[in-house]
Amino acid sequence: MSDEDDDHNSQGQTIAEPLSRAIGDRYLTYALSTIMHRALPDARDGLKPVHRRILYAMRELRLSATGGFRKSAKIVGDVMGNYHPHGDGAIYDAMARLAQDFNVRYPLVDGQGNFGNIDGDSPAASRYTEARLTALSETLMEGLAENAVDFRPNYDGTLEEPAVMPAAFPALLANGSSGIAVGMATNIAPHNLDELILGCHAMLKDRDISTEALMEHIPGPDFPTGGVIVEPRESIRDAYETGRGAFRIRAKWEIEDLGRGGWQIIVTEIPYMVQKSKLIEKLAEVIHLKKVPLLADVRDESAEDIRIVLEPRARNVDPEMLMGMLFRNSDLETRFSLNMNVLIDGRIPEVCSLKRVLQAFLDHRREVLRRRSTHRIEKIDHRLEVLEGFIIAYLNLDRVIDIIRYDNDPKAALMAEVWGGTFPRALSEKDYAAPKPRSPGDLTEVQAEAILNMRLRSLRRLEEIELRQERDALLKEREGLAGLLASDAKQWKKIGEELEEIRAKFGKTWVHGKRRSVFADAGTIEDVPFEAMIEREPITVICSKMGWIRAMKGHVDLSTEQKFKDGDGPRFAFHAETTDKILLVAENGRFFTLIGANLPGGRGMGEPVRLMVDLANDTDITDLILFRPGEKYMLASTAGDGFVVPAEELLAQTKTGKQVLTVKDGVKSAICRKISGDHVAVVGENRKLLIFPLTQLPEMSKGKGVRLQKYKDGGLSDAISFTLSEGLSWKDPAGRTRLETDLTEWLGARAGTGKMAPRGFPRDNRFT
Repeated sequence: MSDEDDDHNSQGQTIAEPLSRAIGDRYLTYALSTIMHRALPDARDGLKPVHRRILYAMRELRLSATGGFRKSAKIVGDVMGNYHPHGDGAIYDAMARLAQDFNVRYPLVDGQGNFGNIDGDSPAASRYTEARLTALSETLMEGLAENAVDFRPNYDGTLEEPAVMPAAFPALLANGSSGIAVGMATNIAPHNLDELILGCHAMLKDRDISTEALMEHIPGPDFPTGGVIVEPRESIRDAYETGRGAFRIRAKWEIEDLGRGGWQIIVTEIPYMVQKSKLIEKLAEVIHLKKVPLLADVRDESAEDIRIVLEPRARNVDPEMLMGMLFRNSDLETRFSLNMNVLIDGRIPEVCSLKRVLQAFLDHRREVLRRRSTHRIEKIDHRLEVLEGFIIAYLNLDRVIDIIRYDNDPKAALMAEVWGGTFPRALSEKDYAAPKPRSPGDLTEVQAEAILNMRLRSLRRLEEIELRQERDALLKEREGLAGLLASDAKQWKKIGEELEEIRAKFGKTWVHGKRRSVFADAGTIEDVPFEAMIEREPITVICSKMGWIRAMKGHVDLSTEQKFKDGDGPRFAFHAETTDKILLVAENGRFFTLIGANLPGGRGMGEPVRLMVDLANDTDITDLILFRPGEKYMLASTAGDGFVVPAEELLAQTKTGKQVLTVKDGVKSAICRKISGDHVAVVGENRKLLIFPLTQLPEMSKGKGVRLQKYKDGGLSDAISFTLSEGLSWKDPAGRTRLETDLTEWLGARAGTGKMAPRGFPRDNRFT
């Protein structure tokens, strides 16, 4: 199909176009709709369309902060029917979130009933809950009746809705926002309103203020759930300058003394967006998996406030170390990613800096101030025109009464009458916002209508005095407004005064206005070694042929017979300590790390090691060895390939292990022996022995390695490192230790075939 349409786009015709263009155009339309009308907030009022429509519908229902509550179902119905043609569930969820003080820093909806909780429980159905506006949300809409913002038709054109709220405070930063659009997303942290207004004042004084100076007033986010922000100041500054970054948040905790040396940790605040129930589950899992062995128990004793009790296993543990490990292994520490992607002027998505967002808000407030001032001047002009007519009527009261009493068309007669210019005009024609040309002394249609609608009891002397006073007050107010519109400096000063009024009412002196999140240095807690959290005790590690592992307390005599399951038997047994790391070598060349303290107790048969690491059922264990830093090991496969590797390279950080020795199909990991000496002895399944210098074996971190010994058929049986001058020893078939010091016959170069082993060499071709 060509790029051009096959048919003209005329009435009643079917249009043919390339599929790529058709899909592209429609997807672009969908993407723009998602970006502009659903997912991204407006930088001016900080609201998404659904939130804006919810607040406006509640205002139309007259659900003021001092009034009564209405059923949430009624509110949702009005929003859906009048402004937001989407699912009632989505609308109710959005409204409920605006009422949750653990989700938004400054709730915009005052909810009555079950609106969910920090445990993650959902709100009750909309028919069971009620809501109204909060006092702060009402300030977002101040000026809607004064032409402060543009209105646009709703989805079906039957009503109008505001395109943006007047927004008396920087709601975008105060409550934050999050959303996922098409090809872009936003995630903005909540901040303290008092600090934001101080930042706005600083910007009004210095339009070129730096981010560093702005942070003197806005040091960082202020999360609804409090917590401790441990992100360095430099990182916060970079995030505010670029609009992208992250903040590390930790739970707030304290030590509770139980007397007699006992203590427990009480968590009083948890990180933002962390569900308490999920956090408790994670901590219980940490205890079960023994990731933090000295954490004995966790209890949730929360009522209205957060109170999570962490009970240590021993009194002598350092609380700082314990919390440091919990921060690493649970959601007691989280990371909030900042992405200030917002709509500028409601049209252009842009990743903004802190300064850019505040500037967009201040520019919006200036536009709102101008429009409200202009609207007020128009109202004053209209009232002055009416007052002018009233005063003319009072000065010519007898004639006005005659016209009203005897004339068939008093309105026309009043307008046709020449009143002789007995009243000096309050404003000249050019001074009116909408000049009304007429001859001096004539009454306008508006004035005539007002006179005819005047009450009889208003025809008294005192009323004329009051009208003149009202006229003078309006003239003074109009003069002030005109001066305001003519001066940029006066406008910015007025904006500052309005912000200060909000700060006085909802700032830090307000019951909810104090900063909740505090700042602290992360310190060196995260560098605490895992072993420091474990009580050092002797254990005896026993692993059976079928892979059941256990740790018996103390150093048990290894020759003592142990119990195993039917069909199973002993394979590995050695002395260790609870602080030791144990390396499990699998046949497939993967290494896994076990912690001595995490091994099951020795009362029963233990547990399958495959429950602790991701070891396949068809993969056997080659060896279990104790990790000792600084040591080196020789790895070799059954194919006769191998290399030397430092012990540190064998540690695995996850249950999936670490692939160190690369083996092909049919080849297995054969040995993992600690290096000691200067030579290597290798024996194959063909009983040929080869000895070569250790220097010929390369040191690697992972890989296949190099050829140790060459075989025509069969493979490697065993390999060991030793000191050549001390000789090579093994046990003969009778169990006696034999030492061979003259090894000249078997000395050669690496990858040689070697020669037959000496008489008395073990039949299983093993050195040990």
